Amino acid sequence: MSWSATALTLFPEMFPGPLGVSLAGKALANGTWSLKAVDIRGYAEGKHRNVDDTPAGGGAGMVMRVDVLARAIDAALADEPKGRPVLYLSPRGPRFAQAFARELSEGPGAIFVCGRFEGVDERIFAARDVREVSLGDFVLSGGELAAMAVMDACVRLLPGVMGDAESHAEESFENGLLEYPHYTRPQNFEGHEIPAVLNGGHHQNIRDWRRARAEDITETRRPDLWAAYAARRDADTQKPAKGRKV
Repeated sequence: MSWSATALTLFPEMFPGPLGVSLAGKALANGTWSLKAVDIRGYAEGKHRNVDDTPAGGGAGMVMRVDVLARAIDAALADEPKGRPVLYLSPRGPRFAQAFARELSEGPGAIFVCGRFEGVDERIFAARDVREVSLGDFVLSGGELAAMAVMDACVRLLPGVMGDAESHAEESFENGLLEYPHYTRPQNFEGHEIPAVLNGGHHQNIRDWRRARAEDITETRRPDLWAAYAARRDADTQKPAKGRKV
């Protein structure tokens, strides 16, 4: 069964968007994954099909109604495959990370609730076990672009999508580090040379150089990642070798 994504949105015409081209688009076309964009307004009732209302207690903007969202989520959960988590893209959630992308990619897929207006009625989170996920400390006009980013991060991890398994292993965040620098021809560009070690043909030296550069970049640019990586590295060096008595 292919990995399945359902986007609950007020703008289904936004999908597949960029997910319909390049690697994700090819994988979508060949059935490695599937995408369904569902209009939340289809689950609204009444003459005007209202999906939002004024915030309780007053305030600016409008809030997406819990009853409408619940019906949309219930319909998505009833679809195959079963067991998909329901994610709401929100700045309030824990930050999306590569480890979570890998976890999602190894499951049946996910249902993405794309919010609009001031947000959604808070009761939906407990009523339907909706999990909040954030792309970072910024605000978008809606959850659609954030949902696409999460989908793309998952789809590229599906077997066969990228082709070369080593491409995953050496990417940023896979081993707790940012990725090392890359170079290709020409050898000299405006006085900037490709590092000599990369042309030497000594594979271990190249691996050592790449690891050192990845560590340097991570320590300089992402001290938060570096602290976690250094702690794990130090803990590993203190573990006794298998079979040794201590």
